[in-house]
Amino acid sequence: MPTHLYLSLIPEALIASMLEPEDFGLYYAIGSAKRSRGQAVFFSLDRDKLPPASFPLAEIDAKCVPHPDGRPKTSVYASIYRVLERVPREALKALHLATDDGRVLTIEASEFVADGEDRTHLYQEFCPVGPRVVSRLNPAEFATFITDATQPIHVPRIVFAELTLGNLKNDPDHQDIDNLPYPNIGHLRDCLRELNAGGSPTKTVLRQMTGEVLFRTIRNGFFVGDTSGISAFYLPTRDELEREHLAWWRSAQSTFGH
Repeated sequence: MPTHLYLSLIPEALIASMLEPEDFGLYYAIGSAKRSRGQAVFFSLDRDKLPPASFPLAEIDAKCVPHPDGRPKTSVYASIYRVLERVPREALKALHLATDDGRVLTIEASEFVADGEDRTHLYQEFCPVGPRVVSRLNPAEFATFITDATQPIHVPRIVFAELTLGNLKNDPDHQDIDNLPYPNIGHLRDCLRELNAGGSPTKTVLRQMTGEVLFRTIRNGFFVGDTSGISAFYLPTRDELEREHLAWWRSAQSTFGH
């Protein structure tokens, strides 16, 4: 049985497993006697594109072996600290989103394409930090800004998703919020007003993600970026989700978070 390498974002960790992505997502979300259940967001990695000195791959292979009765090894934690910055973007093969009942949606990496729409953006950062921010910058610009080492506050690499703002994307005072499921809409409006007033290109809405990921609020997809560029993992369209990934989509819609 081959050994797979996964980069988990919740929490950040490099995990080796003999399970295929869908089975690993089910195991990681549903849990076991040792851990509670919950959502999982993780990348499958191309180990051939990992720098040889970044992780002890030989040691990982030695530990990730079948059980005496032949059952596959479900997980071996290889690293839990500053993992993302040691994994090149080109090593990220696919993103896997597991709901809390173990339904897994797999998204392949693709080239980032700016949609050209002039709007305010709402970003949820996932790794290595977890604030939720509004920004005038598009995803590529935001990734460059937040990883710029000349800035007093920056990170080496960032994973984030763009969330929907509905009618607030161009008008913070719009009365129809179309059932946006975010806490404290008044505070979100205030942040959007401050952003529109000028100054910093970003404004923090929440200091740290709380609760579960509301997959249904993701506007377009997840992004991984740094000063060298950005990789995009675009969600299927609503029509594609309903036609081709209905079980995952129904599970995602039943999640209540923040």
